[in-house]
Amino acid sequence: MSASTPHRYGLRTAALLVVASMVGTGVFTTSGILLAELRSVPAVLAVWIVGGLVALAGALSYAELAAQLPESGGEYTLLARAFHPAVGFTAGVVSIVAGFAAPIAACAIAFARYLDAAFPGLVPELPAAIAIVVLTTAVHVGHLRSGARFQDALTIAKIVLVAIFVFGGATEGDLSRLAEPLDPATLVSPPFAIGLVLVYFAYTGWNAAAYVAGEIERPARTLPLALLLGTAGVTALYVGINAVLLASAPRAELEGVVEIGAVAATHLFGATAGRVLAAVIALGLVSTIGAFVVTGVRVYDAIGRDHPALAFLARRNAGGSPVVALLVQAGLALLMVATASFETLLAAVGFTLSIASGLTVIGVAIVRARHPERPRPYRVPLYPITPLFFVIVMIWTVYESILYARAIALFGVATIGLGLLGYFVLSAKNRANPA
Repeated sequence: MSASTPHRYGLRTAALLVVASMVGTGVFTTSGILLAELRSVPAVLAVWIVGGLVALAGALSYAELAAQLPESGGEYTLLARAFHPAVGFTAGVVSIVAGFAAPIAACAIAFARYLDAAFPGLVPELPAAIAIVVLTTAVHVGHLRSGARFQDALTIAKIVLVAIFVFGGATEGDLSRLAEPLDPATLVSPPFAIGLVLVYFAYTGWNAAAYVAGEIERPARTLPLALLLGTAGVTALYVGINAVLLASAPRAELEGVVEIGAVAATHLFGATAGRVLAAVIALGLVSTIGAFVVTGVRVYDAIGRDHPALAFLARRNAGGSPVVALLVQAGLALLMVATASFETLLAAVGFTLSIASGLTVIGVAIVRARHPERPRPYRVPLYPITPLFFVIVMIWTVYESILYARAIALFGVATIGLGLLGYFVLSAKNRANPA
């Protein structure tokens, strides 16, 4: 950690950062698609529960590595230390493209759609999506601490508003719709694996605190708690939200519907409520975009500190913000807003990040084998079952994704190839011009 990078995040902010990164567009846009694929309400709930367990297993595994290596940068830092700098750099590129720029773009597109649903015709969708990326970036360019307060306030507001929807909907919906029988074979079917890929987008962010580990107070204690509390809390919230969504209307009216949140609110509370919920979701997406902005630039910052040719990425302004990294990240996200669809971004994120996160969790075993003497302030519980469960699920979902959508697999392979190429070009340049 650089001396210019002061500790700033306590347990509350770190845990809320995990929550803010996770609770976004995915939970309000994927269940209708899942219902059309799985044709079973209990199976859809099972996808969310299993997805939460996978995210929790990943978070607990990440925490062991991150507590030993309390440096910002997420997979970039962890994989560079566990495997090789080339693997870390490639993971950094994957994080930059699929882990942050793509989710920021997807959330911005969804924000624009929900804003239009709440206030029809107020702002065209493309300008609205561009504006929210620029606004959230500008807030964090200004000053790190004010950005953290802004992030906390939005996240708390989002949690309160979503909780009101869950508790209100539980009293109005028909819970008997959740009581369909579940065929156990569904849990190991290809559609269930693809469902996990889609759900993975909604759970993206469970490792958010690991990206700012170098800026967390008492990271050995705070980081594991933040990951655990944030992930467990969001899993419970997601299951509650989906129970309300799926109990709100007959299955036939929800299958294949992207804007399932607005449809559910209309059935439960009336047409006006549909617009109100759209506004609530739009507000929540501002928080999610802000969380991705905060965590994503730490990857650029870490790469800039490790590679002299990219040192400009680590430059900070007087307020302590990595301003160049923020601007580059915003530019990449805006390019995706202008050129990609929400559905494409959703699938690309789930597939590509499955590979990077799976490798990171494998790194737990690698580091234990290579450095048995290293102090471990935190150990993943139920080792090796916890990381093994995570890795097996990731391998399964990646395999099914390759069979299901080859174009998305090519995107992932191209991103990984770009990372490897970039590393070797930089390495060759460093050898030709040694410091």
